[in-house]
Amino acid sequence: MAVNRRIVRASTRTRDFDFRLDGLMGRDLHGRTAGILGTGKIGEAFARIAHGFGMRLLGWDVSENPACLDLGMTYVAKEQLLAESDLISLHVPLLPATQHLIDADALKTMRDDAILVNSSRGGLIDTAALVAELREGRFTGVGLDVYEAEAGLFFLDRSLEAVDDDTLARLVTFPNVLVTSHQAYYTADAVGQIVATTAANVLDYTAGRRSENVLVPRS
Repeated sequence: MAVNRRIVRASTRTRDFDFRLDGLMGRDLHGRTAGILGTGKIGEAFARIAHGFGMRLLGWDVSENPACLDLGMTYVAKEQLLAESDLISLHVPLLPATQHLIDADALKTMRDDAILVNSSRGGLIDTAALVAELREGRFTGVGLDVYEAEAGLFFLDRSLEAVDDDTLARLVTFPNVLVTSHQAYYTADAVGQIVATTAANVLDYTAGRRSENVLVPRS
């Protein structure tokens, strides 16, 4: 929503008492198509939000989520999803098979007026290829909470340093790009759950109990 409605630009202007609407026009989501790459728990939650706005839902994953099907989602090939979607949101893990899932070819498949959102893992997008497409004036907006070379940058104050990352430096200059520092998860509730889960795992381990959070149980 912040990308679509140019919220950051509007907020910056109003601080200078500039209340013009030039360059702030967004688009209604109702009736448009949301393409969701990865329909696990987070992708499902995003699908519910998009469905609430009256969007058509396209999904891509290794398996279909019944809850997403109940929302009216249609599972299609990745290429079809990219070509037809007005809004594309990534919710897949970063694995060797998903590294640069959105590469140069995938970006060229997308609509020129699409909105691309990645709050999953930075390595899912070939950032250099994305910059090349943005230089051509493509895409209504791009929202990135992650960056493939974020190690050593995110979670630190580098404002007084010369950061040797030309790709990121160019990326943040585009007016239709919003970059945040891997903060999508960062709420008081989520951090509290992380602390509680970590403490429970330690207590289970020291007591010799099987943790409820084991991903691969021992055989």
